[in-house]
Amino acid sequence: MSLFGTMKTAVSGMNAQANRLGTVGDNIANSSTTAYKKASTSFSSLVLPSTSGNYNSGGVETNVSYSVSEQGALEYTTSGTDLAIQGDGFFIVQDTAGNIFLTRAGSFTLNDEGNLVNDAGYILLGYSASSGSPTTVVNSYDGLTPITISDTGLTAVATTTGSLTGNLNYSADIVAAGSYASDNNSTVDVDSDSILKTSVTTYDSVGASMTYDFYYTKTAAGTWEVSVYNAADANTSGGGSFPYSSAAITTVDMTFDSNGKLATVDGSATDFTIDVNGVTFDMSGMTQLSAKSAISKGSANGSPAEAMLGIEVDSDGTVYATYAKSDPKALYQIALATVESPDNLTLYSGNVYRTSATSGVVTIGFAGTSGFGEIVAGALETSNVDLASELTEMIEAQRSYTANSKVFQTGSDLMDVLINLVR
Repeated sequence: MSLFGTMKTAVSGMNAQANRLGTVGDNIANSSTTAYKKASTSFSSLVLPSTSGNYNSGGVETNVSYSVSEQGALEYTTSGTDLAIQGDGFFIVQDTAGNIFLTRAGSFTLNDEGNLVNDAGYILLGYSASSGSPTTVVNSYDGLTPITISDTGLTAVATTTGSLTGNLNYSADIVAAGSYASDNNSTVDVDSDSILKTSVTTYDSVGASMTYDFYYTKTAAGTWEVSVYNAADANTSGGGSFPYSSAAITTVDMTFDSNGKLATVDGSATDFTIDVNGVTFDMSGMTQLSAKSAISKGSANGSPAEAMLGIEVDSDGTVYATYAKSDPKALYQIALATVESPDNLTLYSGNVYRTSATSGVVTIGFAGTSGFGEIVAGALETSNVDLASELTEMIEAQRSYTANSKVFQTGSDLMDVLINLVR
């Protein structure tokens, strides 16, 4: 056995423990870093060939790995743009040069350009929802775009479709001719169960509102007449809306079968829709059962001219613009990515990753689908560092380093003895 070999082995051990202390230092320093994944040092022996009666001391090799697949705890915040992933997956982000990375750090805020940017300056990517529900390109980043939110100016969306669902009383009396809602005279009795009224508000392309009054009149057994008026033309001098200053915009009959289901529309077996000044109202959900006449649900798309209040992110990653009066509007859907071996991703500054030869290829999808976790808005994933374990590791590394230094010192002392033999 060579004394120099013994000293080199001791140096190898000290270097290994120094690496271990380095990872412990990184972990402790980043114990409060959002979505930081702890580093760990593993050891393997380095064996040199030996002959009988002559042992060659080897050393130790180290390998640093990251617990990327280990989920950190979620910590709730007061910001709706703070995002965490509960389960598998990574946010897809890019730097200012357009290079794409993966990350779990979801501390996003809006910058001066309207982009969602995390604390390290990486821009969140997703798919635009401007053309309807987006679809992914599962094996590449094609189609991804920076999520940009602009809250300046007013927006308005014209109404194109609507729907009304409810029941018309099978037992209601038939209304006498001349008192139908379509007759537009003062004898129309809207308080009766035989004539049902409801109203729907729509919007034009500049956001101006228009309300339509819908009247359902029972004209025969199993037959109801639907008449639609402009609410602005209603009579305001008497106790009711009739007579309107203008005739009905549209009038159509609908017929129910013996089971109370919609049978035909003007003799044609089809879904029941009404066109009102270019807006298509679907009434296929109407029934005629022996219960009080009532509309149970009504809706119409479109929105008035108003400014955006803010944004909300759903659990599937859909980013909505929110308004004071209108329904939320889908703007983007955040994409998530996975790889076969997350622990083998290559780490870069800013808590971001790129694929390596051993991590596997990227698969892209949406939160909540197979293989992907859910997005939690208003929360952040904390570091998965356990301080108690790291302090224990630090003490162990310190003791081992000291022990290796003693081996080196002993070898040095023996070298001094050997050298002194020739004096």
